[in-house]
Amino acid sequence: MRKRIAIIIATAMLSSCQTAEDGLTTSSTPTTLTGPAASAIAGDMASRLAEQIGPAGTTTLKMDKDSSDFGAALEAALKGWGYTVITDGNVGKGVKPVELAYSIDGADGQVLARLSTPSIALGRAYAATASGATPASPLSIMQRN
Repeated sequence: MRKRIAIIIATAMLSSCQTAEDGLTTSSTPTTLTGPAASAIAGDMASRLAEQIGPAGTTTLKMDKDSSDFGAALEAALKGWGYTVITDGNVGKGVKPVELAYSIDGADGQVLARLSTPSIALGRAYAATASGATPASPLSIMQRN
């Protein structure tokens, strides 16, 4: 089982190495999560991203507006960490936001969550239930040059 999870994470990370010329994209077929599971996963991933990208006061994140539970939960979690999150595309003068893409995919009864910026990609598998989610794998971190 651990090998299967490791293979899924490795495959997901390698596939994220190939980005379109026009920037990062989000998954077009997201997995449906309950509100508590989406909040638990978003909170954990936001805290891990905060550890990697630096202080909130100097970093503005730009992500696509999404009506999914996970998109809303991720935006709230990042704002809870003090980040300025732009979802409407209106960037102030002199502000250089970091583009943030995310995806949620289901595999083997688990949920694989990924967050990507131009310089780093994070991934982790979760066991999701109706009342929340718990990490089912170690955090995968890929730094890009």
